[in-house]
Amino acid sequence: MKNSTVYECFEEIVTNSPGQTAVIQQNCSLTYSQLDRRIDIIAGNFPSQEKCIGIVADHGADFIASIFAVLKTGACYVPAEPGFPEERIRFMMKESNAGFIITQKKYREKLKGFQLLFLEEINEKPQIQHEHYSLTPKSPAYILYTSGSTGVPKGVCVTNANICHYVLAFCNEFNPTAKDTMLQYSVCSFDIFVEEVFTTLLSGATLAIPEARSRENIDCLMEFVTENNVTIISGFPYLLMEMNNLENIPSCLRLLISGGDVLRESYVNNLLNQVTVYNTYGPSEATVCCTYFCCNNQQALEDGTYPIGKAVLKTKIELLDDDGKPVPLGTVGEICILGGGVSDGYLDRSENKMFVTGEDGEKIYRSGDLGCFLPNGNLAFLRRKDSQVMIMGKRVEPKEVENVLCDCDEVQTAVVCPFTDEHGLSYLTAYVVANKTDFVLSEVKKKLSHYLTPFMIPEFFVIMDHIPLTPNGKPDIKNLPTVLKEGGC
Repeated sequence: MKNSTVYECFEEIVTNSPGQTAVIQQNCSLTYSQLDRRIDIIAGNFPSQEKCIGIVADHGADFIASIFAVLKTGACYVPAEPGFPEERIRFMMKESNAGFIITQKKYREKLKGFQLLFLEEINEKPQIQHEHYSLTPKSPAYILYTSGSTGVPKGVCVTNANICHYVLAFCNEFNPTAKDTMLQYSVCSFDIFVEEVFTTLLSGATLAIPEARSRENIDCLMEFVTENNVTIISGFPYLLMEMNNLENIPSCLRLLISGGDVLRESYVNNLLNQVTVYNTYGPSEATVCCTYFCCNNQQALEDGTYPIGKAVLKTKIELLDDDGKPVPLGTVGEICILGGGVSDGYLDRSENKMFVTGEDGEKIYRSGDLGCFLPNGNLAFLRRKDSQVMIMGKRVEPKEVENVLCDCDEVQTAVVCPFTDEHGLSYLTAYVVANKTDFVLSEVKKKLSHYLTPFMIPEFFVIMDHIPLTPNGKPDIKNLPTVLKEGGC
């Protein structure tokens, strides 16, 4: 797998285990051989040979087959949830130069102006045979968009080699087998989805995809887990928190993996005597996770959070100061990541200042997160170095939200600030100087929803006569009123 592409690894599983169940969805399942056949059919219907292809569709076997069809042709995929704001999808597809978008007919209005391939119109007998691009481990596999400090999303380009590296690291720690079934719960635009799909289908395990209504209710979700003998769930801490409040969890579960935000002891204290629980850490720029920590029989830190652990296989973590020098043991430094997971960087190369080259020539990603090594060698995450925050397990750059808000006709100027509630969870407050007296919040929120996903829209809005400034002319954040929020758990 070390020097392979994603599809080569998948083909090996198909050859060795053609009858093994690959994907389960409501009232339907596909073996590895059947999934491979569906991949061929979808790829054979591609209208043109492209380097980059968008996917905007409901989760299911066809969504997974579309991903592998793109990878088989040597292209990379750009995923977007159908519920994303239209302008956000449009930006992602245009910047990545997606040649066409694989989608469903019900989303055609949202994707006007793009060449579309409808899954409902896929011919069983492929009509077109394309020459594949030269595919190597260094070929791009996908582009994920994260919140950007410049006011627009940033596309992170991840290679086939990056994915294969992470699958090896995951298998080294968690040992998935054909007896395992992974729940596919995450949205496609977050790298937990990458973990769910590729660590499962490149290790011969089974991927179980619930319907949308089952995702929305914890009891229905646990019924799906039981019915389909799900053994592994990877998700945000908030999913584990919901499970923690249940009287019991399904006995088929053997592993819960938390990622995307800090994991608190209070989120999992009832789960630890029922199942193995891991806390993980890693930015999209370093391909899913770069550290693991097993929480069972371990103490949480003084602030109630768990450490993020030690570097995964063939990955190195260094804590560096602003000059790129290692900090003394036990002191705070920026978490910097080295190894096979470090991605190619952003599509907009001008954004790549956080990707640097070490003295030995190895690529380093400076995460912007601050941490310190504990005496036992585990790493503790402390906070962001900049203003970026995690909301609902997803990274948000307040400056991006601020820029979109200031573009509204009703707004003269605005400042968006992050705060934390009683349990340390982040939320945004917008301080607005209105352009007119009849400022209507519902109208402003409606405009924001065209460009920002729901979790990016500030929870609180404060109308100001003016924004206080510091002596050097910058917004004086300390002199803005704080809107307090109770903890959510």
